[in-house]
Amino acid sequence: MDSKDFFEMTNLLEGAILVAYLFNLVNKAKIIDWERLKMKIEHVGLFVEDLERTVEFYQKFFGATASEKYHNPVSTFSSRFLTFQDGARLEVCTREDLNSNKLSGYPLGYMHMAMSLGSKKAVNELSEAIEKAGYQHLSGPRVTGDGYYESVVCDPEGNQIELTI
Repeated sequence: MDSKDFFEMTNLLEGAILVAYLFNLVNKAKIIDWERLKMKIEHVGLFVEDLERTVEFYQKFFGATASEKYHNPVSTFSSRFLTFQDGARLEVCTREDLNSNKLSGYPLGYMHMAMSLGSKKAVNELSEAIEKAGYQHLSGPRVTGDGYYESVVCDPEGNQIELTI
């Protein structure tokens, strides 16, 4: 069996499992034991144009520690991992052939990253500090209709960050 046949077989099996799930032909708990599986989001990756400026922003305003830069000269891919106080990680990446066309309004896909700061005072102070540093402050601080206290700011690349309690 060559690799093409293998991938076609894999796709067929995945499709059969999906159909079985959709029609409740398979007991999901027997395939994946969600009680025993200790799953968490390991990190989120974000493509940016200016890697170092983005790293500096998250270090300055969110106390992130940054890994050494990884660079692949063949693909032109570079990245650094940012680790936050609670262990959450953000991988910021760049490469020469990025498509920088951003949709206006509400694009499909990445929406925002939320950072919990622990208090209204911290949300207010960080919102003000980011705005004073010249970065975009989109909204808030405010209480949303569903009860969250938040402020929305942007990093140097225009990616939205929701600051919340």
